[in-house]
Amino acid sequence: MSLDHPKAKLGSQLFFDPNLSADRNQSCASCHDISRAFTDVRQDAFNGAVSLGSDSISVGERNAPSAAYAALTPPFHRTKYGVFRGGQFLDGRANDLAQQAAGPFTNPVEMQMPSESAVVDRVMENPVYMQQFKQVYGAKIFADKARAFRAVTDAIAYFEQTELFLAFDSKYDRVMRGEERFTAEEELGRTLFFSQQFTNCNSCHQLNPSPFFSRETFTNYEYRNIGVPVNPDLALSSLDEGLYDNPKVVDPAERGKFRVPTLRNVAVTGPYMHNGAFQDLRTVILFYDQYNNPMRTLNPETGKAWGEPEVAENLDTLTLTQAPALNDQRVDALVAFLKTLTDQRYEPLLEQP
Repeated sequence: MSLDHPKAKLGSQLFFDPNLSADRNQSCASCHDISRAFTDVRQDAFNGAVSLGSDSISVGERNAPSAAYAALTPPFHRTKYGVFRGGQFLDGRANDLAQQAAGPFTNPVEMQMPSESAVVDRVMENPVYMQQFKQVYGAKIFADKARAFRAVTDAIAYFEQTELFLAFDSKYDRVMRGEERFTAEEELGRTLFFSQQFTNCNSCHQLNPSPFFSRETFTNYEYRNIGVPVNPDLALSSLDEGLYDNPKVVDPAERGKFRVPTLRNVAVTGPYMHNGAFQDLRTVILFYDQYNNPMRTLNPETGKAWGEPEVAENLDTLTLTQAPALNDQRVDALVAFLKTLTDQRYEPLLEQP
């Protein structure tokens, strides 16, 4: 979708507007910063593991996921095989982009507005908004504040469907189009990634059967418990049960599962996992490898043993143990390949320490 679309153009202004938060200091872009693939670049809360709220005191309990490529996530549903799939947020509780956009405004630890009506009141303070909303959504749009709030989230959803969020111009994409070539290390990483013999990466991080699909999003949008340990810095009062926190999910067998994230821009969107437990991408690869490699006993970031899973039940042991151990060369090759999934405008970030 073009950025010139009237709804997308309006949505872009709303996305970056801090006046729509309680203390007029936080916008959607605060946690989804365009400068780093729409993730939170702030390091205020536990090395960026979670985000600060509008009051600059409250903190969230999960790492803010990238909004890039989120528009391609299917609605939350259960497949014919009984597997939950799709939905926005890491637990899928929002069905689509508009529902997702609605959540942070009134979340008590995020933008902290007292009500959806109060958000509309802030919009109505701006005469430019008033004119634009009436042009796009009709002259009587503000007669019904509930309808007006839905228009706010609809406009943001349109903005998130533009090419700004869906670039598909990484080195991987350019190689697929025959414009560039992988280095030998990147090619080894690609082979390992898509192999069903040497890694289990594509068990969850490949959507299409062919490894040459031009718009691969590197996620099957399903939910998995991979045994991520508690992030001790967060000091949460209770365990994060992931998918089981979704009101539509009542089966305890879904405890501890989180939606498989896209790997696009993964090299520049740390920290990693739902709780920001790992800072470095290579650590993530080593974490997966420890299920198959008796040599991987220590978390390189802490020098201590890997922590116990936050939710030990429902661990996807079958998938996690399907691969042989990786040597350091293959770990490095996988990291090199994952770096090729970086949108072109973020490639300079790969050179930063």
